[in-house]
Amino acid sequence: MKITKYPQSCLMIETNNKKILVDAGNLKYQDHFLEAWRAADMVLITHKHGDHIYEEALKEIDAPIYSTKEVQQNYPNLHFNIVKANDTLTFDNLKVEVVKAIHGYNPNLKGGKEVLENVGYIIDDGITRLYITSDTICFSNDYKADVVALPITAHGLTMSSYEAALYTIDLGAKLVLPIHMDNSAYPTNLNYMRENFEKFNINYKVLEIEETIEI
Repeated sequence: MKITKYPQSCLMIETNNKKILVDAGNLKYQDHFLEAWRAADMVLITHKHGDHIYEEALKEIDAPIYSTKEVQQNYPNLHFNIVKANDTLTFDNLKVEVVKAIHGYNPNLKGGKEVLENVGYIIDDGITRLYITSDTICFSNDYKADVVALPITAHGLTMSSYEAALYTIDLGAKLVLPIHMDNSAYPTNLNYMRENFEKFNINYKVLEIEETIEI
């Protein structure tokens, strides 16, 4: 499994002869991204916020897009295959589990920005289980994963690195890929991240934009 990082929470996953683009957003978007994004066999979107979905780019991608009813309602010019938590998508020898996510709230989300329907995805290629949590606070679940891509920015909207470390332990994940770190309006405390991940012996890798890791 190869994972390439793009701004904020966008990842391109390559495995089992499939390319999966997740949360292709508008934050720090660069036109040359589109060349790589067009190669996607499918696109997964977790929720409606623009840093997770860029309508103008997705119009240029000839691949099925999967997301929630709330996202479809907010982007009527795009066509989505509607999914919800507990659904399972199968693509040949690749499985994608649609799982629960709970977007946190602060008053900046007033005026229609609050997320009422949010999902994460667990991509299982038969060897590795990659869990992309979406922007979520910590919640009880029985999910298991080898690798987890999760936000640690806190600000009431997502987990902090403290909860993320405990969440990772519960998942049984051996590697954390921190995401959602590119918005200057919600800065990540990198020292606090290092402190918590080291305290709980969490193995992590912060990927730069367009950096690829092979797992």
